[in-house]
Amino acid sequence: MNDMPQATEATLRDLPDWRYLLQEYYELYRFLPSGGSGRIRSHQRNVREAISRVLKANPAIRLQPPAQKRVTAHLKRALDQGRGDRMGKMVRALESVQDNLSWQYGYEKVPKALQGSYAYAEVTGPTGPVVSAEIILGIVLFAPGCTYPAHAHKGITESYICLSGAVSENHQGVYVPGSLIFNPPEHLHRITVGVNEPALLAYAWMGAPADLQDQKMVFTRSRKEGQSDR
Repeated sequence: MNDMPQATEATLRDLPDWRYLLQEYYELYRFLPSGGSGRIRSHQRNVREAISRVLKANPAIRLQPPAQKRVTAHLKRALDQGRGDRMGKMVRALESVQDNLSWQYGYEKVPKALQGSYAYAEVTGPTGPVVSAEIILGIVLFAPGCTYPAHAHKGITESYICLSGAVSENHQGVYVPGSLIFNPPEHLHRITVGVNEPALLAYAWMGAPADLQDQKMVFTRSRKEGQSDR
């Protein structure tokens, strides 16, 4: 009979740096203004409530093999720029787990130019590291001058929070640290980045578990009403 102790799966309480990071996400969605928008305020509340459930559930932590992409050469600068700003607490929490981040592209076919100027790392979601079926949290890094092509998310309500740098979405306003960008499901959006500094954004996706599990994103060049290709 085998009396050897069985290995147990690490949980959120076992790796407190990941728990602290989720708490910082919660604080961002608690205190950032909604600009008087009921839809954004409702989304912020939904994100907070989902994070609260994740924290209470103490889910498994499934660390992915650390992976770098070409754009992560800009990560140090992006973190340095955000550390002393109003996003400093969130940036410092990210720094505590950065060695365990697995940077990805998320597309089967990525434009060649984008391979050197974009990547994301998931924090919470169906595939981990912090396992959850009801919310995806992560960060996305853009190199200076990046143009992220027009795309949409089926069934997903998305928000970005700018942590450092400056970006524009659909050429309709400039978002700097502390700004929130809200994208309802199926909303076509294109992101451009300032030419002098990288941009680091936190993001949250809310949707049905099936949509979060099987999300497929496709770049498009088709013109939509009110959307410019330039």
